[in-house]
Amino acid sequence: MPVAVITGASRGLGRALARELARREWHLVLDARGAEDLGAVQAQLPGGQHHALAGDVTDHTHRAALVAAARALGGASLLVNNASSLGASPLPAFGDLDPATYVEILRVNLVAPMALTAALLPQLRRHDGRVLNISSDAAVEPYESWGGYGSSKAALDHAGRVLAAEEPELRVYSLDPGDMRTRMHQDAFPGEDISGLPEPETVVPAVLSLLDGDLPSGRYVAGELVKVAA
Repeated sequence: MPVAVITGASRGLGRALARELARREWHLVLDARGAEDLGAVQAQLPGGQHHALAGDVTDHTHRAALVAAARALGGASLLVNNASSLGASPLPAFGDLDPATYVEILRVNLVAPMALTAALLPQLRRHDGRVLNISSDAAVEPYESWGGYGSSKAALDHAGRVLAAEEPELRVYSLDPGDMRTRMHQDAFPGEDISGLPEPETVVPAVLSLLDGDLPSGRYVAGELVKVAA
């Protein structure tokens, strides 16, 4: 059975993808900060061997534990870098963004996923693996107040392009999932009604098109992938 490492798996797109891959009989290594929420996700997953490791993906020791868990299952063939941080809510203008907060955003959204990718490279190489970095339209559009988050995702997109050039046997994807009804989106727009946004589960078919197909490494938009699949 294939093995996937999914960060930020306790809710949102990470949880939805974990459920679908478990249904497909993947073995999973799941990461999130909240042990209770992550344990609840693990308890609901069908079949396979699933390891839920609560911790901070910016911590080297925690990343090493994720790598070891994947190795024990036979080695990762997929890494989903889904864990992200807005840094502050409500989002401040770029000029008002506290430097310490900005550094933390970069640590979570850029440094940690690339460090975890690097640590898993020996496993991914053996399995002709795929890396999926969850991006955002804020990585390419200059939305006011999204400077910290958007620039971190833009940097992650480019880091993925460099990795793809260095590791041509791997598939390295950046995926813009579009707006979703998630806690992070609510935190970005406190007090606003986001009930009309699609659930994260609606993005899973786009992810599967990247995992099941032969698309080259690159940046993709979920809505466009679903249209092509249809």
